[in-house]
Amino acid sequence: MSPSAPDIRLKRAYDDPSHEDGTRVLVDRLWPRGLRKESAQLALWLKEIAPTPDLRRWFSHDPARFDEFSRRYRAELAANKDTVGRLDDLLKRGRVTLLYAASDTAHNHALVLADFLRTHWRSHAS
Repeated sequence: MSPSAPDIRLKRAYDDPSHEDGTRVLVDRLWPRGLRKESAQLALWLKEIAPTPDLRRWFSHDPARFDEFSRRYRAELAANKDTVGRLDDLLKRGRVTLLYAASDTAHNHALVLADFLRTHWRSHAS
């Protein structure tokens, strides 16, 4: 795999696991309501990569706040080098599927995280 193209997938934690998922990483701070740990088939639950509780409460899954949420969450990620590094290490080994519980597939932190990782990856590859 090219260092400029990490293989990142996004999936709701409630969706069925697939052999195509690669390494499955839950990126929520809270365990998804009603999800059985056995059925999640996680390699890792990386709570520390999720938005801080204050930012999560402020965002409150309001699409009108998504742009500002994204800006603030990117700042948190930039300051969270060790945890981002753990995901980078997994991405060096192959496909990683970021799992999240939010029902809004267009406005959630996993989208921001995936974009951050891709941008972060490119900046380190050059």
